[in-house]
Amino acid sequence: MQQETLEQIAAQLTRLADIAEARHAAEPPATDDGLTDDALAYRWRDDGTLQPIAAPRLLPLDRLQGVARQKERLIANTAQFLADRPANNALLWGARGTGKSSLVRALLHEFADAGLRIVEVPAHRLVDLPDLVARLAGRSEHFIVFSDDLSFETGDGSYKALKAVLDGSLAAAPDNVLIYATSNRRHLLPEYQSDNQAATHVDGEIHHGEAVEEKISLSERFGLWLSFYPFDQAHYLEIAARHLSALGLDIDVGHDAPWERAALQWALARGNRSGRTAEQFARDWAGQQTG
Repeated sequence: MQQETLEQIAAQLTRLADIAEARHAAEPPATDDGLTDDALAYRWRDDGTLQPIAAPRLLPLDRLQGVARQKERLIANTAQFLADRPANNALLWGARGTGKSSLVRALLHEFADAGLRIVEVPAHRLVDLPDLVARLAGRSEHFIVFSDDLSFETGDGSYKALKAVLDGSLAAAPDNVLIYATSNRRHLLPEYQSDNQAATHVDGEIHHGEAVEEKISLSERFGLWLSFYPFDQAHYLEIAARHLSALGLDIDVGHDAPWERAALQWALARGNRSGRTAEQFARDWAGQQTG
């Protein structure tokens, strides 16, 4: 009886070992820093770990319309970075829905095979930037640390960590890490009329007060500024047409086509002509036409 019990326990242990081995084989190879060999994008979590994004959205660059100049500059900067040539941290700022974050994410589709990886960091975790950057240093891949819709409120001290990583820390930033951020604010911090009242005139020159200087000093640490503005009607319709074509619709462009009237009404109802508005309209229109 005792011999049978021991054999049963041994069999159970063998089965458990087989299950554990199978689970381990199914997991992607990872190092202690949370980075894997096959992940293209990561998310920085609140507990200070890197979470691989299983299926990042790989948006082709040619889907982004109306931002040709911004696209060209950011592609050139990223290509320099991947070629181990000097490149700048980038701030993409301007009107909402104009393709700022989409442009950054589209870089992954363009440059993943060249070793580009993206790490998304929420604004409230920017205090972890020094630790994150140190973790990425020395890797063979090139990393863009990406913070979307970045802005800081009065009294928020987390922007100081960003300032230190951009330019201001004794520790040199690693060559394989750049920071790209998007924001609706050019200077990332709220600007008040009272801030300008501290400005002084010296020999005909304007000298900003300390509050304004503090706000400007953060955004100026980004070497590359790219500005995004609301689209005019022609650009808006062009983007909507692109999205409709990508969704498989054969559309007539011009001549006051029904979809164009509907697209303009859609934008008017939202009070905004943007790439995001055009994409949302295209999904609604395509869903109706193919139903």
